[in-house]
Amino acid sequence: MASFFLLGPRGTGKTTWLRTTLPDALVVNLLRPDVHREMQARPERLRELVLGAAPGTPVVLDEVQRVPELLTVVHDLIESGRPHQFALTGSSARKLRRGGTDLLAGRAAMRTMHPFMAAELPTFDLATALRQGLVPLVTMAADPADTLAAYAGLYLEQEVKAEGLTRNVGNFARFLEVVAFSHASILNVSNVARESQVSRKTVEGYLEILEDLLLAWQLPVFTRRAQRATVSHAKFYLFDAGVFRSLRPRGPLDRPEEIDGAALEGLVAQHLRAWAAYSRESFELAYWRTRSGVEVDFIVYGSAGFWAVEVKNSMTVRRDDVRALNTFIADYPECEPLLLYRGAESVVVNGVRCMPVHDFLVGLRPDCALTDTRGA
Repeated sequence: MASFFLLGPRGTGKTTWLRTTLPDALVVNLLRPDVHREMQARPERLRELVLGAAPGTPVVLDEVQRVPELLTVVHDLIESGRPHQFALTGSSARKLRRGGTDLLAGRAAMRTMHPFMAAELPTFDLATALRQGLVPLVTMAADPADTLAAYAGLYLEQEVKAEGLTRNVGNFARFLEVVAFSHASILNVSNVARESQVSRKTVEGYLEILEDLLLAWQLPVFTRRAQRATVSHAKFYLFDAGVFRSLRPRGPLDRPEEIDGAALEGLVAQHLRAWAAYSRESFELAYWRTRSGVEVDFIVYGSAGFWAVEVKNSMTVRRDDVRALNTFIADYPECEPLLLYRGAESVVVNGVRCMPVHDFLVGLRPDCALTDTRGA
């Protein structure tokens, strides 16, 4: 009956999951204006509600970052030995990560919720996932396209603007469009600043907001036992392929395959991230790129396995496609290489296992080996 934080972007199903998992819980929904006002004015009101509930009743604080002062009350209730489990959800880690917020001194585990994994769906269509992503709010909507189009606006209005995270929401909205071009690429902050028409320092602040709102993350470079000089800059990913497509401007000069390739790599990235978060074993995610330009999209490293994964937005596999993987395993022979592509057959090319990305995603399950998938 341990208490826990459950963090994840808006619409990933935190509230729905808790409603199913803890159906008899006392729920304090801080998205409701009246509840938010009451708790903000009198955080001790939470103590009164908990003491008035039956012993052992689970307590859900939905969007707890909106009134972080409540965490002090929760901490005191836990310390007092009250037999309640507290589930604390949040779609923004900004206030929780800043100094002065009571994070319960390790008495609550940190958990994350991500967009759907392909294996969670009754049917999985790769083309649809690349177009609209896998955020439950979007995939289960009557009109997914309209819901996806409004998703970024939801954050701009309810998080960025309402919480006063930036003085100029227009600049931030322009930055969102510009930074979408960096999805699945090495992040060049100076270029983003120039295109956004704001200072580098402002862009750094905006990137911090994106990560705090759980809308984006950065993938570090794999440097363990490095035998070659590697780059030092991280790669940037928006948390969902559909959100990337909705933010990425398109015009006559944009090649569809370029956008599709970034969306496919991002879709694999979000699956690997969810798989690592949901697995009992601990894994590190990274990418590998030498200063000479040889790159492997994903390195998955942990006590339960070591894999190098390359993603190709193509229907066939050529020998050149596995060259980077072969370079990597020459340095790391303990690693298992894997290439994912848009074709329909599992093949071995120059010693590298190549399989359909659809089969890989459908077969990917927490606590199963990365390559223990259907279609193998």
